[in-house]
Amino acid sequence: MAYLIEITARAKRDLYSVFEEIHASDSEVALNWYRGLFAAILTLEKLPRRCPLTSENRQFRHLLYGHKPHVYRVIYRILEKQKLVEVLHVRHGAMREFSSPDLE
Repeated sequence: MAYLIEITARAKRDLYSVFEEIHASDSEVALNWYRGLFAAILTLEKLPRRCPLTSENRQFRHLLYGHKPHVYRVIYRILEKQKLVEVLHVRHGAMREFSSPDLE
C-alpha cells in the first residue's frame, strides 16, 4: 500500500528557497533539476524505508538528491499508523546538521 506524502510548511519554504537559489524560473536546466527533486520526494510513497536514518535523530530518514557538490537532503519521518511520509526539511547537504527540538 502506498504512503501519503505530506510536505510540512517548513519543507515548503525550503523548496521555495531552493527554487529561488538555483534560479529555476530563469533556466530550463535548473527547472528540470528542481522537478527531479520534487519527483524524487514523491517516490517515497512506495518505499520510504529504503533511505537511511539520519545521524541527528534516529526517528528521521533522509533522501539524497543531486551530485556533489550539489547534493540536497530531504529529511522526513514515517508515520506508520497513518501510512504517511512527512517531509520535514529540504536542505543543501553541506549545511550543518538538522535539528528540530519540537519533533524530537
